[in-house]
Amino acid sequence: MVSSEHTIPNSSSINGWYKSSYSGGDQGECLEVARGHAHVPVRDSKAVTGPAVLFSANGWTAFVTAVKNSQLPPTQ
Repeated sequence: MVSSEHTIPNSSSINGWYKSSYSGGDQGECLEVARGHAHVPVRDSKAVTGPAVLFSANGWTAFVTAVKNSQLPPTQ
């Protein structure tokens, strides 16, 4: 079970959402991130009223760095 301590059930209650300029227009596999919050909220761009996962600033930075440096293991 996912801890509710690190999620927000309805992400539409948060403002400041944006999608990366690297996201393709109609690909459908996009995440949105909201700026200006103590923790970094991340949500599925197709589910604007769905949940958001909260990352610490350090955790989000480490994730983005790993993606940019191709340091994540391949998905199966």
